Amino acid sequence: MKILLVEDEPKVSAFIRRGLEEEGFEVEVAYDGRFGRQLALAHAYDLIILDVILPYFSGLEVLEALRAQDHETPVLMLTALGTTQDKLQGFGGGADDYLVKPFDFPELVARVRALTRRRGQQTKGAVLSFEDLTLDTAAKIVTRAGQPVKLTAREFGLLELLMRHPGRVLSRAELAADVWEDSFDAGSNVVDVYINYLRNKVDKAFSQKLIHTVVGMGYVLRVQE
Repeated sequence: MKILLVEDEPKVSAFIRRGLEEEGFEVEVAYDGRFGRQLALAHAYDLIILDVILPYFSGLEVLEALRAQDHETPVLMLTALGTTQDKLQGFGGGADDYLVKPFDFPELVARVRALTRRRGQQTKGAVLSFEDLTLDTAAKIVTRAGQPVKLTAREFGLLELLMRHPGRVLSRAELAADVWEDSFDAGSNVVDVYINYLRNKVDKAFSQKLIHTVVGMGYVLRVQE
C-alpha cells in the first residue's frame, strides 16, 4: 500500500513515516501544499494523509483540487485544527476521515488500515489479467486466449485470489481462509481438489501452464519456467 503524506513539520513527518513503514506501508512525503498537490494529481496512491495548514496551498485546497478532478483516493486529514467547524469543513470538502493532533499513533494506524481496506474493497470490481488469462470480477467472466472458461463460484474465487497476487506463493490456509472463510475444514484436501479443477479448465488445453505447485508451501500463478 502506497501512502502520500503531506506534512510540513519535519519531525512530525519523520515520525509518521517511520512508524507507517514499520507497519508495512510505503510512504512518500511532501513538505508543502504545492508539491503535495502535484504528487497527488500525478501519481496513484492508496491513501493521502493531509495536514491543513501548509505552505503555498492549504490541505483543503489540495483536497479541493483532487476532488475537482474526480480523484477518489481516500484522504485522511491530520491537523491541529479540531473544532467542529474545522471537521465539517474537511468532510464537506471530500475528506474520508479526520484526526486531530496530538494523536495516538495506534489510532492513526487503525484509521489508515480501515481506509486502505475500504479502498481495496471499492476497487474489487476490476478486470484482472495475467498473460492470456483474463478475469472480470464484476461480470464474473473468465477467458483464456479469448476463449470463455466456465467456473463454479469456488473456482472463480480461487482464481481471483491467485490473479490478485501473481508470482506470490499462497498457502492452502490463505486460499481456504479467503474462499471458504468459516466453512473450511482444515483437515480436508478441498483446496487441492479445487486447484486440480482449475488446472483442468484453465491450463489443460494450453502448452503454457500458469497454475503451479510449490511443494510444501502452496500454489502460485506464474509463467512456466
